[in-house]
Order: sequence, then C-alpha cells, then structure tokens
Amino acid sequence: MEVPVLDMQGNEVERMTIDAAALGGEVNPALLKQAFVMYHANLRQGSARTKGRGDVEGSTKKLFRQKGTGNARMGPKRTPIRKGGGVAFAKRKVREEYRLDMPVKMRRKANRNALLSKLLDGEAKVINDLTLDAPKTRPVRDMLEAIGVDRSCLLAASADNFNLRVSARNLEGVTLANAAQLTAFDLLNNRYLVISRSDLEAWLAASAGTSKGGKERTSRVVREGARVNPRRPRPKRGPKARAAVSTNGSAPPADTNTATAAEASS
Repeated sequence: MEVPVLDMQGNEVERMTIDAAALGGEVNPALLKQAFVMYHANLRQGSARTKGRGDVEGSTKKLFRQKGTGNARMGPKRTPIRKGGGVAFAKRKVREEYRLDMPVKMRRKANRNALLSKLLDGEAKVINDLTLDAPKTRPVRDMLEAIGVDRSCLLAASADNFNLRVSARNLEGVTLANAAQLTAFDLLNNRYLVISRSDLEAWLAASAGTSKGGKERTSRVVREGARVNPRRPRPKRGPKARAAVSTNGSAPPADTNTATAAEASS
C-alpha cells in the first residue's frame, strides 16, 4: 500500500510503503466494534451514586394506620413512591464492575485494523516533519487547512514534541494523543489522523513485535544458542529409579559382600 507523505504546506514530497497484510489485510468491523466498546467502557469512572430507601433520613414508622382513615394505605416516609424517598434501584456500581477485557492479540490486531481503515479511506495524513520552532497555534491551524482536515482530527505526537502539543491543545476539534499509544478507540472516535512519518514507523514496528507490557518477548533460547535459566535435570521417580540413583544424583556405592562373593566364585 502506497501512502502519500505530505509537508506542512500540504504538498506531497514522497510516498511511504505500508504492508496491508501486517495491519490485518482487510477491515474487520466486528473486531473494531468489540475493541471500541471495551475502550469506551473502561473510561467509565463508576462514581455515580444515588440513595436507596435505607440511606434517606427519616423515620421508619408507618405514617398512619392501615384502615379507617379514608386514605390510601401508606408505609414509611422513605419509600420510593413518595417525594423525598429513596431510589428503588440505587446506583452503587464501582469502576471495576464496568470494565471489559480482550485478549492481547485481539486488542493489538484491532488497533492495527483501525489504522488500516483510516489508510484505506484516505483519512490518515502522514507528515514528513511535525516539529515547530516555537509554540504557536497559527502554524498548526494553517497546516490542518492545507492538508484538508475539515472535521474532527486526532493529532498524534511524541511525548517529547512539546511545541506541537502546546500549540494544538487550544484548537477546536483537535484531540491530542501520544503517538506511541494509539488505540482503536482514539482512531475511530475522530475522522482524521495526523501523524509524522517517524512516529508512524515506530508505532508500526512496536505493534508488530512487542508483547503486553510493551517489551520485546524473551525466547527460551537466546539467539546465540544458550538457554535462559536452564533447569537442572530432575532425578527419575519410582522405586527402580530411586534404587539406581541416590538422593544427590550419583550412583549408590556397590555392596562389598556381593563383590567378595563374586570374586570367590570366579
């Protein structure tokens, strides 16, 4: 897949080759929706609280007797059907009860697949250099107009690109994100993606060859051939093995009486 690389004036300066197969080959809507729902649910704080009938102040005494008053039968003041009473189904859930999870491989594939959807729709704008000499909002606004960004935009910048992050945080419709931590929720929640070529290449390399913690997987066998933390061979179990091998791993001493009898017979 050939992706145009633009400068900050909107002119195409080169083209970048991206392997579509590494991003999933084709867009998987079911996977993207599952990832979007997971990320969205995990943003809930779970801080909404309402008072039940046991949390409202007031007496538990029955307001008036059951019969003889001519009124409808009524219980205490704190019942949910009276004004000022408690809520029938009070909100008490905490943040952990809203959380969802996905396997690491599915989550990583969904992130790459979301980027593929942006590339196929032409909504990913790759810039050759996203650095500013000073923190100013006007250059960023002019750049977005030059590259054709007219809707909501996700501006992915590295953590050390201070001038760009400060310049873009006041623009309406622009969401800032760390280029090393792009997720399917961030990509799908905005129409356009603006990212530098170096940050995109780093993200593609990291998403393809890292594990859950962002660290490269360590194989059992080092590339030179030495094992990592080799285990000592365990002694065989069973009565015959215990008779043949002693507790320290060496062969048991021979019986002197048996050896003497064998020499005499010979």
